[in-house]
Amino acid sequence: MVNTLSHLGIGFLIALALGFKGKKRGSLAFLSILPDLDFIPYIFFALASDSVSHETRNQLFYLLGHREFMHSILFILLVTLFIWLKTKDRLFTAAGFAAIFSHSYLDYATSWKMRPFYPFSTETSIMGAVYFFDPLANLLPLLPLFIVLVGYAKRRGKWNGKFNNFCTFVTNNRRSFYRTLAVVLVVWLTVLPVAKFFLVNNISEAEGTKISYQGTYPVSFGKFLAAYPYNDTHYKLMEVSYWSGIERSDYIEKVNATGGVPDASAYAERVGKLYSTAVPQEIDYPVYSVSEDNGSVTVLLSDARNSYVERWAYFRTVYRFVFDPESREYEAYASEQEGRERKLEENWFG
Repeated sequence: MVNTLSHLGIGFLIALALGFKGKKRGSLAFLSILPDLDFIPYIFFALASDSVSHETRNQLFYLLGHREFMHSILFILLVTLFIWLKTKDRLFTAAGFAAIFSHSYLDYATSWKMRPFYPFSTETSIMGAVYFFDPLANLLPLLPLFIVLVGYAKRRGKWNGKFNNFCTFVTNNRRSFYRTLAVVLVVWLTVLPVAKFFLVNNISEAEGTKISYQGTYPVSFGKFLAAYPYNDTHYKLMEVSYWSGIERSDYIEKVNATGGVPDASAYAERVGKLYSTAVPQEIDYPVYSVSEDNGSVTVLLSDARNSYVERWAYFRTVYRFVFDPESREYEAYASEQEGRERKLEENWFG
């Protein structure tokens, strides 16, 4: 995820590089943040999700959820088609496509799971090659915003005498300056996924197993958290970097039972099956903690990487299932980012 201002800056950068002004420049800026307006349909999803069937809830989530349909390739193509039918302007249509595509690509390249091929596929995927606080991806797009702001202020008679040398330089080198910024950003966002590919391949060779490209997440600039099933009972977690390869590693038990719970693995298996029917599927490496208390069996489901990353949107969710051993009925709860736990409705799981 790149911050909203940087998304907006990329829209302005595309407009400035292609020489668009006025309403067309504003339209491209709007298109660059359009996918994040999915918070509006998500409000309707939140209001309706508890009163529909499980299958309907999932389909509504794919359509109305945050970073779901409005970040998909189909949505991008539909918006591009609308722009073309409305304007018949090839250059502006191409610029509009670039503006909205840049948003989805940056989210996909940072740290957010998406369903880019919905409705043809509901499988989640991610590139995860760019740290979401990456300085270049976040800061370079702010420069076009600053330029537009300075120009607006000067037209209003403000900031007279300020930034004159900078404004003169930009004015005299307008096209080459903006195009250089655009090329630098495109090259950077192309090189990083390729660099990650080689890093993951090198780590795979060192470990003698296949490391998931999608399961390797950036945790800081140039560093990633990778994991794989080490054996039937443990995952191996590794912090890797471009500079040092594997910097540290640890082993995480897949199923941890306390209190002598009979059939602990069966409870863990049932929770896994229940979770597989739910959305948004944020857990990649499930860990189950099974315990018994006051005649009920509790299973905590989390991601093996939870304790290794702070302030992370994914794999920081913990699900808690409470089973009645006699009736086999259950109640389910969830908490995110160690926040307040909420009870989940029955239609969450199939």
